[in-house]
Amino acid sequence: MEAKNRVIDADAVWRRGDDSADGVEIAFLSSGNIGLRDSRNPDGPVLIFTPGEWEAFVAGAKDGEFNRPEA
Repeated sequence: MEAKNRVIDADAVWRRGDDSADGVEIAFLSSGNIGLRDSRNPDGPVLIFTPGEWEAFVAGAKDGEFNRPEA
């Protein structure tokens, strides 16, 4: 199992996928990990992914793994 450095750099650069006010932001941290947070709550919790976890997360999102079930 990979060790996780959960420190979030004070000068981390957070990026959005687009310019909308809502959504998520990511930051590539100096530890090599990736931070993910809610753009509407930047002082709230941050998910920290190792590079391998991030790759799996992005692949799952592209494959529709996290889509809402149809009603």
